Order: sequence, then structure tokens, then C-alpha cells
Amino acid sequence: QVQLVESGGGLVQPGGSLRLSCAATGGIFKLYAMGWYRQAPGKQRELVASISSGGSTNYVGSVKGRFTISRDNAKNTVYLQMNSLKPDDTAVYYCFIAGTWGQGTQVTVSS
Repeated sequence: QVQLVESGGGLVQPGGSLRLSCAATGGIFKLYAMGWYRQAPGKQRELVASISSGGSTNYVGSVKGRFTISRDNAKNTVYLQMNSLKPDDTAVYYCFIAGTWGQGTQVTVSS
């Protein structure tokens, strides 16, 4: 059973940066594709970025060029580097690995 622990959210001004981390225990991390999702108040949860077991990445259009997903198989951790943050990026961010959701971490972009 995979268990996930997220960290790295917080309050940041527009234009700022944050890095989210999602550490996994259990399972065979290097075999899994994984993703970061977000859910803003009153909106559906959306896939923000994904990375395959081979390292191929995909992003939703609104974050391309600003967000970078990466993985460290030695540390069983997936990251989401978020730069040039905008108020529209405000949401609870969740990692998703092997059918398991992280607990969510709040990202608030506001001046």
C-alpha cells in the first residue's frame, strides 16, 4: 500500500515561486507514473502535470513554461517546481501515485 506525504505549500506573492514535494512509502516507486492535481474553491480537480516512469512529462496549458514536475526515484519523491505564480494558481494541490492521493497542500498566491 502506497502512502504519500506532501509538503511545500504556503502563501506567496504573485510572481513568486514554491516547490511542492510528495514523498512515497510502500510500492515500487520507480515503476509508477505520477501526477500533481489541484482543486480551487468551487472548481473541479484538474490535472496540472504528470510524469511517466521513464520521465516523460505533460502539463496543462495554463502552467506550461512556469511549472516543472520531476522525480527522484532514489528518494521516492516527486516534485512540482512552480515559478511565476499567479492568483489563479491558488488551490489545494494533490499528488497522485498508484491509485493513492496525497493529503493535499494549500497554495495561495496573493499580494
